[in-house]
Amino acid sequence: MPHTDVVQLAADLVRIDSRSFVSNLPVADRIEAALPGFEIERLDYLDAAGVAKRALVAHRAPAFGTSTGGLAFSGHMDTVPDTGWTSDPWDGRLAGGRLHGLGSTDMKGPLAACIVAAHTLSADIPVTLLITTDEETTKAGARLIAAKSILARRAAPAAILVAEPTVMTPVRGHRSSIAITAVATGIQAHSSTGKGRNANWDLLGFATDMKAIFEMLRHDPAWHDTDYDPPFSDFNLTIDNHGAPVNMSVPRATARVKFRYSAKIDPEPVMARVRASAARHGLALDAVPEGPPPELPSNHPLIRLVSSETGRAAITAPFGTDASELNAIAPCVIVGPGDISQAHCPAESLALAELHAAIPTFVRLAERVARSR
Repeated sequence: MPHTDVVQLAADLVRIDSRSFVSNLPVADRIEAALPGFEIERLDYLDAAGVAKRALVAHRAPAFGTSTGGLAFSGHMDTVPDTGWTSDPWDGRLAGGRLHGLGSTDMKGPLAACIVAAHTLSADIPVTLLITTDEETTKAGARLIAAKSILARRAAPAAILVAEPTVMTPVRGHRSSIAITAVATGIQAHSSTGKGRNANWDLLGFATDMKAIFEMLRHDPAWHDTDYDPPFSDFNLTIDNHGAPVNMSVPRATARVKFRYSAKIDPEPVMARVRASAARHGLALDAVPEGPPPELPSNHPLIRLVSSETGRAAITAPFGTDASELNAIAPCVIVGPGDISQAHCPAESLALAELHAAIPTFVRLAERVARSR
């Protein structure tokens, strides 16, 4: 697949709606069509809403020699919602030297670069693609690959490159998260009758406790990790009354907290306080953790290799990626074309020059990983 095809492939992917709450099967089919000559494993599942989803693992082994231990490229097919867009999010327009559209940067463009790089490699280099979905929500696709993929186990990659947009600066570690959901239950009635019970009154006590945790994480240096910017863990709260009007005693109130923490932070004392607060205020609690925060030391061989190839020192990042799950397969580095500042924005776009430039870098990295076996 020539480099000129990367723009067409990226634009095709952008033009397929694959927001996390819709099925990604159409975009998975387009990606599979772009992988002739690769062995393909389809990992199908239903998400929590019963929507059909598919993760893909692809591998091309040399005809002779070792077929394992190469570099795996990883990218995700899903996107965030089209919130704030005033133009067609899926037009895949090419203008001003940029690809425009939802997911162009995060991360259909980088994913297309991975696929083209894998095709560009000579046939004597083993290469694997770990192509996920639900990265923007639950990391379910990556978790399924890590737990169930027969092909990934057989390919046994020596390293994984997660091609999130980092302006080609290697990211050696990032935070992972725990999705916390607390639900208070009341009794619905017209608020004037005094016969209902407003669930918010129970939820408010919990929310006050969560604010105390937020303040501790934000201001107590004992909870800071100075390898990260910002040094404090993210502890973000939202509250949902599920459409209840102001003249109704609220029957259900939900608090959600995203708790992001780095490898040096022990989340258990925080979660113990969350559980105790939910029990004290009579709330139902659910907490879903991602895999542990992936973090390699700056002198790790993979980080040294990628830094030498890109000419950029490795950094850490406050956001999360599929590396939190894929790290169970092999050491991960996060590096790809595009800027994270473009991600999740209602005018998302990716410079075509950056997209083209990533491919030879990806190819050289795969060659160097293969030679180091």
